[in-house]
Amino acid sequence: MLKPRHNSIIKEYEIIFDVGMIMFMKKLLPILICFFISGFTYAQQKVVADKIVGIVGDKIILNSDITNMIADVIRQGGQAPEDCAVLDQMLIRKALVLQAEKDSIPVTDEDVDAEIDQKIRFFIGQYGGKDALEQIAGRTIYQLKEEMRQPFREERLANGMQNKIVQDIKVTPAEVKEYYDKIPKDSLHFYESELQIGEIILYPKASHDIEKLAIDELNDYKRQIEAGTRKFETLASLYSEDPATKINGGKLEVNRTDKQIDPNFLAAAFRLKEGQVSSVVKSKFGYHIIQMVSRAGDDAVVREILRIPQITDAENNETISKLDSIRSQLIAGQISFGEAVAKYSDDDYAKFTAGRKMARDGSTYLKIDELDKEIVKMLDTLKVGSYSSPTVFTDDRGKKGVHIIYLISKSEPHRENMRDDYDRIAQRTLEIKKQGILEKWFRAKIPTFYIMIDQQFKHCSNLAKWQTNATAASN
Repeated sequence: MLKPRHNSIIKEYEIIFDVGMIMFMKKLLPILICFFISGFTYAQQKVVADKIVGIVGDKIILNSDITNMIADVIRQGGQAPEDCAVLDQMLIRKALVLQAEKDSIPVTDEDVDAEIDQKIRFFIGQYGGKDALEQIAGRTIYQLKEEMRQPFREERLANGMQNKIVQDIKVTPAEVKEYYDKIPKDSLHFYESELQIGEIILYPKASHDIEKLAIDELNDYKRQIEAGTRKFETLASLYSEDPATKINGGKLEVNRTDKQIDPNFLAAAFRLKEGQVSSVVKSKFGYHIIQMVSRAGDDAVVREILRIPQITDAENNETISKLDSIRSQLIAGQISFGEAVAKYSDDDYAKFTAGRKMARDGSTYLKIDELDKEIVKMLDTLKVGSYSSPTVFTDDRGKKGVHIIYLISKSEPHRENMRDDYDRIAQRTLEIKKQGILEKWFRAKIPTFYIMIDQQFKHCSNLAKWQTNATAASN
């Protein structure tokens, strides 16, 4: 089952600490990224001889927590962090969790379960399937979820507390200028040419006769499968138009709560019994038949065959005409670009970005090498503030569409300055201010917590802020 295209947003599988905390713990970013993985590798690597090496309030840190975290960083190709840095990060996190519980920061079981499900689906995709993940982890999916529950709950509590501390922090133009003026001129960022681009996409609708042909083909496949003359996976490999599943016989692992999969597809899939083949199902991608392979609660393995009704020149021309009319309204100022996206665009994801294309880092500033070649060609004749003519294209799902491109801004290669880069400078100023607020909060709060740090970490200079108030424990 194909999913909507994403240029890059969704840092959906990176840590959820916001920029203020990232600045505060920037040297520990690799550790944080691997924290999620340690949620299920912990049980594999836990050594028999273990001991408590740190305590904040009633929150304990085990020696195995630190060794597992370091091992996870190495496993992901990172450089092994020092145990002093890992313990510092864990003490920070435990302090935030402790205060979050005191302040009754709301974290629901539903929120935690949803995040765990999302992370499990990510790991399944990374490791090539549910069975592969269970083999690598040495645990069933159910056991993995149970082991991840407490770490994920604590992570949400820590994030919630951190957000509460810095949520009202803002910066003034004067503070931004003060920060900028202190940057040595030879240390200012250098930016290559960058563009901000908007896009409106319309997908032509196939004629009734063409849609009926696709439906009839799928019904014929269903009859062959149920008669036992052809296997589902064979037909999927031969005829499915979903490139993501065609190569493995139409096989797809799904979760009932996955918001990225078409809801009609999910509803039809989870009504099936094992081995059963669905009637033809319509989704935003085309028409499908689905076979249930296996199911465990909200997780299932299915097979699907997708047929995309072919678009003729007549449908393309009709869509081009419609989009050309929208372009005329934009040029005449009768409608704003954001309004046009919300009202007309068939790209679901564009609704959340006001039609702006996103860079790999999640920003709206794109470099030329981040753009499709066809879009680059369209930009050759565009000036800032202008709109391209409607152009037919094929998206990464193999679906034909028509789009117009809006060149919002284009910068020349330049050294960072207040005129062209104010928003970026302001964001960094805000991050630094949040960092200061967080550090001040910790200085005030640390003396109010019971803290114990094992003697094996007495050499760690970065733990001085904790050790001043710590009860030492000998080996």
